[in-house]
Amino acid sequence: MDTLDFPYRVDGHGRTATTGAADHLRDLIEQVLFTAPGERVMRPDFGCGLAQLVFEPNSVTLAATTQMLVQSSLQQHLSHLIAVDAVDVQADDAALRVDIAFTVLDDGTARTLSLAVPGASS
Repeated sequence: MDTLDFPYRVDGHGRTATTGAADHLRDLIEQVLFTAPGERVMRPDFGCGLAQLVFEPNSVTLAATTQMLVQSSLQQHLSHLIAVDAVDVQADDAALRVDIAFTVLDDGTARTLSLAVPGASS
């Protein structure tokens, strides 16, 4: 089953671009993680706000806080689609690396996703 691609775009045939289930799930996870709380109208609690961490000093404390924030946001907003198995956040020199291990509830497959939040400085 194809769903609308995110971000919205027009494909080469002049139609709305679609994507498969695996890519759609990745898009949903990215939407939750990079949307700031209060950014969506009528859903002020939606989002995690990882993009706001660009301006925070990179440290082990930030990584631990981010880990809790990511896990709780995914469980709150996507628990009907995935079960979060583990979240690992590493404070690298110029970025935070977020590794997420999750299980897709529809088919029981285990997947991982790695994201980098650039711009955090020491």
